[in-house]
Amino acid sequence: MPRVIDSDLDFTRRHIGPASGDQQAMLAAVGAASLDALVAEVVPPAIRLDAPLALPAGRSEADVLDELRGLAERNEVFRSYIGQGYYGTHTPNVVLRNVLENPAWYTAYTPYQPEISQGRLEALLNFQTMVADLTALDIANASLLDEGTAAAEAMALARRGARSKSPVFFVSRHCHPQTIEVVRTRAEGLGIEIVEGDESQGLPECFGVLLQYPNSLGGVADYRALAEQAHAQGAVVACATDLLALAVIAAPGEWGADIAIGSAQRFGVPFGFGGPHAGFMACRDALKRSMPGRLVGVSRDAQGRPALRLALQTREQHIRREKATSNICTAQVLLAVMAGLYAVWHGPAGLAGIARRVHGQAAALRAALVAAGHTVVNDTYFDTLCVETGARTASVLEAAASARINLRQVGATQVSLSLDETVTPADLAALAEVFGASLGELALADGLPGIPAGVARQSAILSHPVFSSVQSETDMLRYLRRLADKDLALDRTMIPLGSCTMKLNATAEMLPITWPGFAHIHPFAPASQTRGYAELIERLSAALCEITGYDAVSLQPNSGAQGEYAGLLAIRAYHRANGQSQRDICLIPSSAHGTNPASAQLVGMEVVVVASDAQGNVDIEDLKRRIAQSGDRVAALMITYPSTHGVFEEQVTQICELVHEAGGQVYLDGANMNAMVGIAKPGKFGSDVSHLNLHKTFCIPHGGGGPGVGPVAVRGHLAPYLPGAVGSDGWLAEHTPVGPVSAAPFGSAGILPIPYIYILLMGAEGLKRATEVAILNANYIATRLKDHFPVLYSGRNGRVAHECILDVRELKERTGISNEDIAKRLVDYGFHAPTMSFPVPGTLMVEPTESEGLLELDRFIDAMIAIREEIAQVERGERDREDNVLKNAPHTAQVLLADEWHHAYPRQQAAYPLATLRDNKYWPPVSRVDNAYGDRNLVCACLPMEAYADA
Repeated sequence: MPRVIDSDLDFTRRHIGPASGDQQAMLAAVGAASLDALVAEVVPPAIRLDAPLALPAGRSEADVLDELRGLAERNEVFRSYIGQGYYGTHTPNVVLRNVLENPAWYTAYTPYQPEISQGRLEALLNFQTMVADLTALDIANASLLDEGTAAAEAMALARRGARSKSPVFFVSRHCHPQTIEVVRTRAEGLGIEIVEGDESQGLPECFGVLLQYPNSLGGVADYRALAEQAHAQGAVVACATDLLALAVIAAPGEWGADIAIGSAQRFGVPFGFGGPHAGFMACRDALKRSMPGRLVGVSRDAQGRPALRLALQTREQHIRREKATSNICTAQVLLAVMAGLYAVWHGPAGLAGIARRVHGQAAALRAALVAAGHTVVNDTYFDTLCVETGARTASVLEAAASARINLRQVGATQVSLSLDETVTPADLAALAEVFGASLGELALADGLPGIPAGVARQSAILSHPVFSSVQSETDMLRYLRRLADKDLALDRTMIPLGSCTMKLNATAEMLPITWPGFAHIHPFAPASQTRGYAELIERLSAALCEITGYDAVSLQPNSGAQGEYAGLLAIRAYHRANGQSQRDICLIPSSAHGTNPASAQLVGMEVVVVASDAQGNVDIEDLKRRIAQSGDRVAALMITYPSTHGVFEEQVTQICELVHEAGGQVYLDGANMNAMVGIAKPGKFGSDVSHLNLHKTFCIPHGGGGPGVGPVAVRGHLAPYLPGAVGSDGWLAEHTPVGPVSAAPFGSAGILPIPYIYILLMGAEGLKRATEVAILNANYIATRLKDHFPVLYSGRNGRVAHECILDVRELKERTGISNEDIAKRLVDYGFHAPTMSFPVPGTLMVEPTESEGLLELDRFIDAMIAIREEIAQVERGERDREDNVLKNAPHTAQVLLADEWHHAYPRQQAAYPLATLRDNKYWPPVSRVDNAYGDRNLVCACLPMEAYADA
């Protein structure tokens, strides 16, 4: 039968997997007359929209990209020497084309299944090794969200690791202004007192210290004595630093810092108006088991070969919940991969050469400025000069603007500038001219004239062989291909992860992020140069408000968990403004995402757990009891809708009313918004605030575990309490009740074109159709598999929402086969596993999204049915409980081609359980990874090459 094409909405047709005829076949399989009839059976009528979204109809790719070009052209690309943690950089073209623009990298999911993630794990291990090497500290994590939030995490880590019991955290006034503001925001909820001052005047009694090295205006200080003083009083020393500078200045770990944080942005990642960029953190060994975020570690597989996996803190908030030390649930993997590959591409000599050239240019410019009669305030420097311009400040800034140059104004009489690897001799001459100076014949000075001898780096950098392994672009090309081939991403197969919404990231959506008009804009560029971004942000915000039913939105949070945090900050500030600061209890259902209680803890709220009933819904009677017990302390309820169990709860409006009657606010977690767009608006059925996962519902790719964007949307009464934005100087533009939650005013603004384009391409009808098909696909899988694996929860009419939970716990009791065994066996079938053990331990949660077509859905269903038969063989005693295809999965080619075969099942069954696999087989690079071994023998940097040879 020929496939029916919907010709009226071409992009919608390409975004949505099942064609019209396939949808009809699937509807017949699930027993529904139409999509609308199915949705009516799934979604409670009380919350369904009775009118379409007030958004335009879907448009063509060519038309939408023309609009985006117009927006990009409204941004003016000046040469930005503002610095302040953001620098010009050259993305190696081989990395640009083969990583950032390659779906094998950007459509990958977080490497929770290590056997199918060895490529991105190796790239992240390179990043960790690079950071640990340059900072001279023992261990580094796999990236954080940005420099400001990394500093806030360092503060919390210092508090956990300090001997001092002081509540004070000392922050140097020489830190980047936006970093200070983000740290202030975080400290307030944790009960930490911030003391800001000049470290040269001594330290107060404190548990921790945050320094900037080199400092925000360029100075390079020797902090050895200060570190000794801090340690003597039981404090932990944290240092915000610059990775490029560390190629030539002494590493923080060499002069006594316990923690080093910063941004890897200048290692090949464009400005992007503030992000996404990979923050980093490294620390001493004694602090490693308290380090926030993700950590890639070296373990071994079932054959004893080295294998990588996420270690220790991975999703620790899902286990420890309100006792978690951080709410981080994502990282900036794609950007960390790029930064690590930048180091591989340039190698130690290349990186040191870039650093010396930048420093030499700063020295030459400084000499020219001094010769012209200017006073350069900082005697020491790496790449940044602070110039006393006095009465000439206005004329200098005017000359800079005329030359299309951005400088950083510091107060009324000083101007600062930061050089970077993109600066040419012509750029340098133009800079000098702005100050009325002449560069003359450019000759870079020998040595390091701006770096005191006692602070110059003596140790080698990037000494691991991986950083010297690339001699040509051919080498690099093959290395990148080899890494990508080890992984499973969305460009190869369906990734059926419940709660994670792995849907199409269309090429048209991705194209504009590398255009200069979006990529090359500094986050603190003047507003007159960023009109295109302002219009994009305004239009996207308006569309998100229309889709959600809220009145205002902040795009600042750069992850879903940060959006949660910002939403709870808004609720807390609202109660305080109303004279109800005693409201400090956050009610959270037992089924909630682990980030919910962790976020509540970070804003200083006490978590009270509300039970779920037998159907997985919020237990209304228990909710009433908890509200009564909490009295006037009820601040908020956090609820995920549709529920984490994959159903639309019928009593959601009643739940909201109960909380409002108690004086609380309702926070609705937007993780499952993919089941509501165009069908229901949380801002209209009782919720006060939600965060949205733009990296889920709105198509920003997961990138192997980041970037993410988690804007927070609110009803009008909470709008004044959205995160404060920093101004062009990095300080809060005006007094606001809530400070910033990320370093850049609009967070990861560089990828906002992606969701905006998605909304334009789909239009009102397409967005609704996507939701309907997401619900259809989930119900199709549930219907086809329910006779093989029980579906744990269902809602009205026995339907699920956009995901379903397969219960395999009874199978484990009977056969010993666990959900993990099924997950690993799916690798042999060429699939990423569903979500394991969340929200219910021992289960598998499946979310197909609307982007998967019928052929792929059936391929997954066939695989699961075949696996059920393999389990049945164990049940019937035909296969051993311990030695079977599931317990030994996944099977590598090396294992299958071994001279001897010691298993009762045939190699054929292990390798090709379905005949279709013979045409397109993914071979996992490692056997099942031993996680426990890796945590007992923690190694989080690249192994010497001999280790692989020995194995």
